[in-house]
Amino acid sequence: MIRKLPSGRYRLYSRKKDPKNGKRRNLGTFRSRAAAERHERAVQYFKRH
Repeated sequence: MIRKLPSGRYRLYSRKKDPKNGKRRNLGTFRSRAAAERHERAVQYFKRH
């Protein structure tokens, strides 16, 4: 899940909520949405291998 921040950057959050605090885990902040999408694909690949 990618959200745009007030600063204009994009943050990648985990799809599931963290059971400890009920929020989504921050998986990195990026300057462009394309960079965030590339990293999201890398994360999904890593999770499956």
